[in-house]
Amino acid sequence: MARIVISEFIDERALPALRAKHEVLYDAKLVDDPARLLKEAATADAIVVRNRTQVRGDLLAALTKCRVVGRLGVGLDNIDVPGCEARGMQVIPATGANALSVAEYVIGSALLLLRGAYQSTGAVTAGQWPRNALSNGREIAGKTLGLIGFGSIGQLTAKLARGLGMEVIAFDAMMDGDHPAYAAGSVRAVGLDELIVGADVISLHVPLVDSTRNLFDAQRIASMKRGAVLINSARGGIVDEVALAAALRNGHLGGAAVDVFGSEPLPASAHFVDCPNLLLTPHIAGVSAESNERVSFLIVDKVLEALR
Repeated sequence: MARIVISEFIDERALPALRAKHEVLYDAKLVDDPARLLKEAATADAIVVRNRTQVRGDLLAALTKCRVVGRLGVGLDNIDVPGCEARGMQVIPATGANALSVAEYVIGSALLLLRGAYQSTGAVTAGQWPRNALSNGREIAGKTLGLIGFGSIGQLTAKLARGLGMEVIAFDAMMDGDHPAYAAGSVRAVGLDELIVGADVISLHVPLVDSTRNLFDAQRIASMKRGAVLINSARGGIVDEVALAAALRNGHLGGAAVDVFGSEPLPASAHFVDCPNLLLTPHIAGVSAESNERVSFLIVDKVLEALR
């Protein structure tokens, strides 16, 4: 019987399968108690985390018995994957399980920001009638969606966008332009610069690595089409937050949705205060009732398989 430590929230309906075969410590607040987390890690044969638990440094050193790291999500920037593998630990992400949740977040954000008419409830209930001010919203059909990163999430986002009448272009540094996924999704492969200047909506779907850190700096944001919308549901650190806020304030960008930040939780941040046409969400693009169920059961199954 192995000992499994789960340091962040999981759909508890998935736990009986683990507990039937192994000892399980589940505490969704364990991530917030570093000393206890290190103590529990010392006797763990497997650890299951989300994005806040940093499987590196002291925690990685404490995982002396660990064979498996289950990630309730897909991003791995909170896990020292080479360090884990060097210690014989298998790292298992929930690949594909939250793709639909992220894709719907992207399309929903694009619809809201392009139309710009869905935040008038307060004014209307107060007796105002801002009909003229809200009559210049834009339709999503006929607009061009640019996807930076064309893995499973990008491909599903493209499918939803095409269903709404969008043209879709994509750039992925890890895929050749003749990759069959482009033709399968009726998506045109383009270079990064062509995508940035041509897209009405840009959505990011890349990991945070050296080549993507600060990818959207002030210069790249300035090269986007005037009135374009930028959506980041990938990782904080890819977009220069100060430059993004400035582009919204000066009217160069038509809107932005940001779900991930360079520092999380986002501290009180003057550059985003009262910023126009901006949606901020607390790293939940991939988290829905349905995706949490899929992610939780997938990781439980894969951890059980790895521990056999």
